[in-house]
Order: sequence, then C-alpha cells, then structure tokens
Amino acid sequence: MALDAIPAIDLGPWRSGSAAGRREVAERVAWACENIGFLIVSGHGIPQEVIDRAFSVSRTFFDLPPGEKSRFMPEDGVAPRGYHAVATRNLARTLGQETPPDLREQFFIGPLVPPADRFAHIPGAPLFYSGNIWPAHPVAYREALTEFYCAFEALAERLMGIFAVALGLPEDFFDDKIDEHFSTCPSNHYPVIEDDPQPGQLRCGAHTDFGSLTILAFNDAPGGLQALMPDGSWLDVRPGPGQLAVNLGDMMQRWTNDRWKSTVHRVVNPPEERRTESRRQTIGYFLHPNYDAEIACLDSCCGAGNPAKYPPIMAGDHMREKMERRIDG
Repeated sequence: MALDAIPAIDLGPWRSGSAAGRREVAERVAWACENIGFLIVSGHGIPQEVIDRAFSVSRTFFDLPPGEKSRFMPEDGVAPRGYHAVATRNLARTLGQETPPDLREQFFIGPLVPPADRFAHIPGAPLFYSGNIWPAHPVAYREALTEFYCAFEALAERLMGIFAVALGLPEDFFDDKIDEHFSTCPSNHYPVIEDDPQPGQLRCGAHTDFGSLTILAFNDAPGGLQALMPDGSWLDVRPGPGQLAVNLGDMMQRWTNDRWKSTVHRVVNPPEERRTESRRQTIGYFLHPNYDAEIACLDSCCGAGNPAKYPPIMAGDHMREKMERRIDG
C-alpha cells in the first residue's frame, strides 16, 4: 500500500471467520495504523439506512432556529452532550495553536445507559457519564441516533479486536478496557460559509483525536476532511459509497508507544466559488475507553532499546486534560 492514499480495507473477510481472511485484514490494518493512522473501511456490516436516518434527523435539527437549538445545550456549556453552537469550540488549541474558533456546530450523545455509579467516586468522572440530552424536534431524533450509536458501538468493539490481533495480542485483550466506555457520538454540521473566515479560521482546526479510535460517516461537500501525511502534505479523506473513515486517537498511540499514529487532521474551508454548495455533515463515533482504564505501553510495543515513552495515565484524566484545552477563551 502506498503513502499517497488512505488505505481502503474490506472488513468482510474478518467477519466471515476465515483464518486466512482474518489474518490478511489484521496485517493490512497494522500497516495502515503504523504508517498513516487513517483507513477507509467497507464490509463493516452497518446498513446504509441506519446512517441515512441519522443524517436526516440531524439535518432537520440543525435547520431549527438558533433559539430553539440552544434550549438543548448542556447547563455548564462544556459537557459533551447536547447542542454546541458554531464557534464555541477550538480544536487547534489542543495542539497549542492560537486560531479563531471552529466553523461548525455539533450535537453530542454519549453512552445510552451510563454506568455512573461505578465511577461516581472518581473526581471528574461523572461529567463523562452524564445523561443524554434529547431534542424535542424532530421526534425521531432519539430513535435514529440511538440506532446509529448502537451500530457504531458494535463496529468499534470489532475494530478493537482487529487492533489487538494486529498488535500480536489476544483478540479479546481490550474487551475489559472498553466495556464501560464513555464514547461520544457527535453529529457535526458545517453550514454554508457566507462571510469571509477570519485569518487562520477553519471549519475545524488541525488536531488529533483524544480516544482510542474514531469512526466517521460522511455526507460530503466542498471543504472537507484532510489528514496530514508523513511527508507533510495534506490528503483529502473521502470515503466512497458504503465506506466509513477510521482513524486512531491519542490513547492508541500511547498504548502502542508511538508505533501506531494518531494523525493530525483538519476540516478545511471550501473554495470561495463553491461556498453556496458547501453545506456538509458528518456523524462520528469516538471510542473512549473506560474512565479508569490504564493507558500504558503494551508489552508488545516496548522492550530492550525501546522503553515506554509515556507514563501510565487513566483514560479519563487524559480526556479531561484534552477537553480543557479546546474551549475557546
């Protein structure tokens, strides 16, 4: 596989159970994770109608007047739940960059049955297991996004099994580290850009993701996702019909002692002549392990001459540090 394209991998052979097919999938995933940190997957088993319904109800919500949408913001304005308006987040700040805030709005949901009692004694943990906020309109929003969350949750668990095998570990290695996760599922809306952005302002500034992996469904338009390639160039990430984008997050890079890449990516603005057709949507699933999961170097990723580069950290502490940096102002 070349470094001038995002690797496309069919997960069908893994799902079919063939030993040779599963081995080939794990090898291709390992190559992509070591060299690029992004991959495009097909054969994932998620029906297209599940994705289409989620996009439809999300679009209807984002079409509501600002005052109606703001009714469903989290009380503290920070919790990854409910509505967050345009220009209230600044992901480039997580990499120490001072840029104007991002030109997108979002609606977050988290675990559908949060295990809040288990983590109530840990300071800061309840925030990540907050109850969901559901909009009153459209009425099908909760049903459609619940269906989407469950489907992508199952795919994320399968991908972590593939990751484990690709790293020379038992397939179930990560199971007890993600069984009470605090994963989020934001629906992202990039409105048509009507006024000139501020200098350095993007639809979403350059950043890495915080958790172990991200799965992203697209309804694409001009001005889209780009990944920073090893040679310093930016490459468009554009899955085809029936495909999803997958990328690694910082926790996976820490787990693998930098063997696998948590790749910098961004969402760029459309060309000025194409602004009127640039309305864009994505819906992502961000797998964040259990709050108390220890993110420490895997035995298969360190050894004599290759010591652990990072101290162990609890997944929730890592997430909290990252979130605190992305709030504008």
